[in-house]
Amino acid sequence: MHKKDYSVWHIEKTEVQANKIRPGFYEREVWFCIVGTNIGYEQDGRGEKFLRPVVIVKKFNKEVLWAVPLTTKQKEGKYYFSFSLRDHEMSTAILSQLRLIDAKRLEYKIGNISKADFKVLKTKLTQLIA
Repeated sequence: MHKKDYSVWHIEKTEVQANKIRPGFYEREVWFCIVGTNIGYEQDGRGEKFLRPVVIVKKFNKEVLWAVPLTTKQKEGKYYFSFSLRDHEMSTAILSQLRLIDAKRLEYKIGNISKADFKVLKTKLTQLIA
């Protein structure tokens, strides 16, 4: 595993906390999210803003939500759920990495998961947690 430079992420995180305005969002939406540089096997963001796509699973209020990070790598098993996002482009939700995030981390919306796929995703999350 390569050594991570957390100082760069700390600068971006400080900027997000101080200046970012929370956008409006809804369940089933897929957003690029500022997830940062994380520890160990947690999913990291990429690029200057440390972005990763996430699907919004639960909106608690206008400030916080549950999100599941996505990957384009096809993975199988009870910890993953693959679905078509747009133009038959496959995405895989990493169910084991469900996390509470502040809406300030949401950068821009890229689409919606279908109602049918969202229902399956929530069922798989419920089975995983139960």
